[in-house]
Formats: sequence, structure tokens, C-alpha cells
Amino acid sequence: MNAHYQDPAQIRRRRIEAGLTQEALAKRAGASKAHISMVERGVAGASAPFLSRLAEAFGCEVADLMPAPEAPAPATATA
Repeated sequence: MNAHYQDPAQIRRRRIEAGLTQEALAKRAGASKAHISMVERGVAGASAPFLSRLAEAFGCEVADLMPAPEAPAPATATA
């Protein structure tokens, strides 16, 4: 089970779309390249302040870096 709240794929996708290297994003967000790499791979979590700095670097909301909410399971008919 992943105990992290951010979506690693969203963070990586947004970084690539922004044309940033991990090193450039690290500088913008006040982190190390290694930490960016670990967050993108889902190995490390990101604190709320760090997620805020990432969102600012991407020009998006923190919610945009979170996993999409799961759809509720369809109801099953019982006879």
C-alpha cells in the first residue's frame, strides 16, 4: 500500500510538460534532485509544504498533484 498522498505520475508528467529537468525542478522547489527522483518514483513522500512548492513551480493547485478520486463501486442487484 502506498502511504503517500501525492500522485508520482502526475508530478513526473507535469515536470516533463513544463520542460523541466529533475534538477531544474529541484532548484525551483528548494529540494535536491535525488528527492525529486524519489517522489516521482513513489519511493518518498512529499510534505504539504513541499507539495505547495511543487504546485507553485508548475503553476497549478496542490490538488492537481493528487491521485484522482476513486469512483464508487457499482451497486449489484440482489434477487
